[in-house]
Amino acid sequence: MKKDIKKVVLAYSGGLDTSVILRWLQDEYNCEVVTFTADIGQGEEVEPAREKALSLGIKPENIFIEDLKEEFVRDFVFPMFRANAIYEGEYLLGTSIARPLIAKRQVEIAHLTNADALSHGATGKGNDQVRFELGYLSKDPNLKIIAPWREWDLNSREKLLAYAKKHGVKIEQKKGKSPYSMDANLLHISYEGLILEDPDKKPEDSMWKWTNSPKNAPDEIQSIEIEYKNGDPIALDGVKLSPAKMLEELNKLGNKHAIGRVDIVENRFVGMKSRGCYESPGGTIMLKAHRAIESITLDREAAHLKDELMPRYAKLIYNGFWFSPEREMLQAAIDRSQQSVNGIVRLELYKGNVTVVGRKSPNSLFDEEFSTFEEDSVYDQSDAEGFIKLNALRFIIGKR
Repeated sequence: MKKDIKKVVLAYSGGLDTSVILRWLQDEYNCEVVTFTADIGQGEEVEPAREKALSLGIKPENIFIEDLKEEFVRDFVFPMFRANAIYEGEYLLGTSIARPLIAKRQVEIAHLTNADALSHGATGKGNDQVRFELGYLSKDPNLKIIAPWREWDLNSREKLLAYAKKHGVKIEQKKGKSPYSMDANLLHISYEGLILEDPDKKPEDSMWKWTNSPKNAPDEIQSIEIEYKNGDPIALDGVKLSPAKMLEELNKLGNKHAIGRVDIVENRFVGMKSRGCYESPGGTIMLKAHRAIESITLDREAAHLKDELMPRYAKLIYNGFWFSPEREMLQAAIDRSQQSVNGIVRLELYKGNVTVVGRKSPNSLFDEEFSTFEEDSVYDQSDAEGFIKLNALRFIIGKR
């Protein structure tokens, strides 16, 4: 296989793992390497990856650094939030939803550069290898896949550093102990490893990067309004915002008010349990607001069916099946339900809490005449007797 590969597109961050992979691909496969670095709002400069790639012998025309923030939120995050997707009750799928976009663009770059293979830095223990490769195979099964972590014996940070030193890969080492394994994008930041490998140990307060501690959050409530159109947030406090800008602004608010921290043990697709900590400040606000506007605009049975489908939809994303026919089928049903999900939600943010205090919509199904506890002229309360008896008929028959 190694002799067959002439050019490979590598998902490249410029960090330790992918820099070692870049050199390893050159040495082991003797092939040309194309690097692809996606800016999806990870909060770090991506341009240094260009200099790192150049220093490792990559041709300028083979270095791709692209701002995909708007596409990420518009075409991946927002569709997922229309479904109110949460994995295992708490995880807002921040890492999961980023991988299909990166995989899709990698395949497109492979076509642009006439590459015959793709590579990533995901380990053989995690979910990301599945997500990347299902994405690759769904878009072009003819491209070969190189997963270094499943081939080499560089299975520790120390071995990676030794390889980097031996092969001239410059790595900026941080003083002290190794940092947590982190992944970030506009939707979230995740933390794994170190003390988190014991699910009974509390993470250090210094670990959290994206949210204020509730102890340090403002002592005053902040009120905000989010406007929705067809299930997507389009304006914050009356100001129209693009998808990426909307999430950026909600992240700032969530950070300020200590919103969006979770500490969970999840079931990985590959089989083991994994403890991870996540911060999704803007996403947590969006989820609360979206469910609020749906509460007055969705028919009861449509809303209940959505809630029944959501765990299946979330599981598909978590396991890497974003491009599957079944996810696309579910998305079509979800998007159809969102045609009437329009209006404004008012929320209060305070010390880790997001509280809905109002919602209104031109498509509201809330009818005060029917809902009132006062006298009305539209509902005959005596009708309820027959309704109850019909629903109890099988119980009555069962006792005969």
